[in-house]
Parts: sequence; structure tokens; C-alpha cells
Amino acid sequence: MAGVPTPSLDGVAVKSPTLEMLRIAAPTILTMVSYTLMQFVDRYYCAQLGAEALSAASNGGLAAWIPASVAVGVVGVVNTYVSQNLGAGRAERGSAYAWNGLWLGAAFWAVVLVPYAVMFPQVIGGLRWLLGQPAPAPAVTGGESVYARIVLGGMVFTLWARAIAQYFIGMHRPAVVTCAAIAGNLVNWYLTWALVFGRHHLPEMGIAGSAVGTVIGTMVEFAVPMAVFISRKWHARHGSRGAWRLSGERCRDIWRIGWPAGLMFGNEMLCWGIFMLGFVAGFGAAHNAAGAGVVQYMHLSFMPAVGMSMAVTAVVGKCIGAGRHDLAQSRAWLGMRLAMGYMLLCAAGFLLFRHPMMEIFARGEADPALHAQIVAIGSKLLILAAVFQLFDAMGITLVGALRGAGDTVWPGVMTVFLSWGVIVGGGWLMTRLRPDWESTGPWLAAAAYIILFGIGLAYRWSSGRWKQIRLLERGGVAALGETEVEVLAGPGTIPGAAAAMIPGEASGALAGVPEAGQPEAGGVVEPAGRGS
Repeated sequence: MAGVPTPSLDGVAVKSPTLEMLRIAAPTILTMVSYTLMQFVDRYYCAQLGAEALSAASNGGLAAWIPASVAVGVVGVVNTYVSQNLGAGRAERGSAYAWNGLWLGAAFWAVVLVPYAVMFPQVIGGLRWLLGQPAPAPAVTGGESVYARIVLGGMVFTLWARAIAQYFIGMHRPAVVTCAAIAGNLVNWYLTWALVFGRHHLPEMGIAGSAVGTVIGTMVEFAVPMAVFISRKWHARHGSRGAWRLSGERCRDIWRIGWPAGLMFGNEMLCWGIFMLGFVAGFGAAHNAAGAGVVQYMHLSFMPAVGMSMAVTAVVGKCIGAGRHDLAQSRAWLGMRLAMGYMLLCAAGFLLFRHPMMEIFARGEADPALHAQIVAIGSKLLILAAVFQLFDAMGITLVGALRGAGDTVWPGVMTVFLSWGVIVGGGWLMTRLRPDWESTGPWLAAAAYIILFGIGLAYRWSSGRWKQIRLLERGGVAALGETEVEVLAGPGTIPGAAAAMIPGEASGALAGVPEAGQPEAGGVVEPAGRGS
């Protein structure tokens, strides 16, 4: 009936499923926006040094993030084991997974990222040679190396911040992560400004200063939750200090279900890296700077949608765990509509304010002709970005819904084929067949990828094949593609892969899913099996 509160997924009665979804998603959205804001601040201040500095910081940051994204995807599943142990009444066991997430992050940094930093100019130069793309101006390539090496040197704190954040999300304490994100961004904003321009008696470091500000901001983002984690009060409740030793078993657990997410995330980032560092950068400083600015606005548009996707994962997983496929479907569409509404506003902003938006990233360019070229190219690309915003929202949200249902293999395979076939293959063809279109050609290929990705995931979700996935049918072991994940039975636990693949909200956080026959949004929900 109208006016009757809807039983919510976390046990709090609400009148609106929309408000309920937003309440669940808000902390995750803020967390996902954190690193993006740091990068935006870097680009904003570097843009005031000129187009070459903006291009260098953007390219260097992207190149540094490509390998790191693999590790971020792996340690992101720390919350799986933390939340399942919490739901099983064994919260103290989650501490060992947090520590081993930190150990894995440190190992990846030492074995992969540090050597990559040392060989950075050769690696990026070799990539451009393989693609047959000319290198940017020496000032750009030199700045890329400076920025990337500093960021890679401090990337261990980024990996640690992600691992410890997933622990607190899994423990249903997202406020700790939120406070850390706010503190880290405030520090980054001040230090980047002060170090780039030499303010408040700090040295003037230019591009290097923006990288140093980001590293220190990330250190703060890690230090805040870590201080809570090892505090006397937290240790007394959860034994957090006693589980610090490296455990091969715990590391294998994290790797076993984390590598598919890391591979998928890293693969897509690699393709975007080839796109920006190879195809776009080869058309000169104006195209490079304009593309860098557009990418920053795209990040601000889609990262909140990624946060919504994580909330949808948690909601869908919990609904399916309760046998409510009907409710899972309706909540997934609700999350998608919310994300599309936000990104539609972003699209309108791109269209209406594209010129002043690009002026922000061109204001530091002293050459009037280059300044005008950056604004003109970027404004045209923002129109293109506005076209695919709704498809981007669709794909981002529904990949979270499918993950919550345990349907991870099909989206992963589709991502690999589309990213290499359309972003890389299509972008390369555009540079060869229509070089007169300059960087617009590869950008058209990237737009086609985003549109096809959204349509493909909408087809997969609408097909209902995710409803056929049955977890926990083999005595406490759930099938997750080719992987078997041990399930910790207990109250409030999302069974199997539906919990294991949730990178955001904790799986056990969403108790109280309405049972069949209870009112939902002003009516009576039929039992899940009826008509499905």
C-alpha cells in the first residue's frame, strides 16, 4: 500500500527503494571518487604550466596506473573474506586477510612496479615503436618519466590504502574509509598547489611537485584507516595486531579469486593506455592535452557510477542469496536508472559548458594558437563523450549486477575481445585509414567500445541467464567460473561468488531482504520462483 515503508536490505525500513539504494551507495561512491579527485587536482595545476606539462602528467599517471591496476583488482577481494568471516561470527579472522593484502601489495610493488619505474622510458618508447606512433616532444616524454617514476615509487601506499579500505568496507565500517579519502584529498590539494608553484616556503617543483603531492596524499589515505586498524581498541575487539605475519594460505586465498578481477581491470587499462600513449599522443601536443582534459572529465562522470555499481553488486548478491531473483532484477534496473540519470546530467554539462570546461585545461598555454586548438579539439571530444554517457552508465552498472549474480566469465571475455578489437584494433585502423581525422578517429573507436560494452551487458542481463547460476550446491563450495571458493557459512553471508566478487559494500551488511509475500514498493512481491 502507498505510504507503507519498504523493508530495506540493511534492516532499516524506508519508504523509497531509491533512497535506500543511494544510502548504500554513498560511501562507496565517495571512496571511488577519491583517487580521481587527486588526479584531477594534479592535471588542473599542471595545466597552468602549459600543454606539455598537462600531457606529461596525464600520460605519466596513466602509464603508472596500468600495471598497478592489476594489483588493485587482486587486493580488492580482501573484503570477500573479511565480510564472510564477519557474517559467520568470526570477525577476528578477517584481520589476517587485511595483513596479507598488505603483504601482497608490497610484494607486487617491489617485484613489478619498482623495476617498471627504472625501465619506464624504455618501456613506453618501445610501446610507441611497436605501434608505429611518433614520440611526443622531448619535454613531454621527459615529464612523463619524472611524474610516473615518483608515483610508482609511492604506489605501495596506494595498494596498501586499497587493501585496508576493503577490510573496513568488509567490516561494515565505510565511515573510516570516507574520512581517510577526505583527509587524503585535502592534503593532496594543498601540497600539489604548494609544490607545483613553490608556495609557503616549499620548493617549486613543477610536474614533480604534483606527483609528490599525490604520493603524500595517498600516504594519508592509508595512514588513517591503518591507525584505526592497529589501535588498542580495535585490537581488543578483533585481534588485529596479532595477525601480521605473512601467511601463504591467506595469500593463496586472495589470489585464487582476485586474479580474474585483476586481469580484467588491468587488460582494460592497458588498452586505454595504448589508446592515449600511442594513438592520441602521436598527433601532437594539442591533441594530447585536449585528450587529457577530456579523460579527467570522463573520470568525474563515470567514477560515481562505478560506486553505484559496487552497491548494485552488494544488493543483487544479497537478494539472490535470499532466493529473490525478482527483487534482484528490479534493484539492478533501479541502480542503472540512477547511474544513467547522473551521467545524463554530465552529458548535458559536457554539451552546454564544453568551451569553459576546456578553458580550465588550456589557460596555462602561452601560445594563443595552441590554446585555441586545445579548446577546439577538447570541445569536439566532449560532444562525443556526451553521446556515450548513457551507454557507459548502463555498462558500468550492469557489470556490477552480473557480478552480484556470480556471472563473471561472460562479461570478462566480452571485455577482452571488445577492448582489444575496438579500442586497440579500431583505433589503429582509424590512424591508418583516416589520418586526416587526427585524434578524433581513435576517439570514435573508443566511443564505439563504450556503446557496444553497454549494449552487450544489457543483453546479458536481460537474457536472464544469470538466474540459472546456482551457488553453494556442492557442500559449501561455490563455483566461480573455473575457480572454487570456500564459503564460510553463517548468518548474513552472501553465498559463494556473489559475495566473493563484491569489491565495495560488505556482503553481510545487507540483512533483512523482504521475504516473498512481503510488501515491496507499495505492493506484494510474488515468490521468486513464480514466472521466472
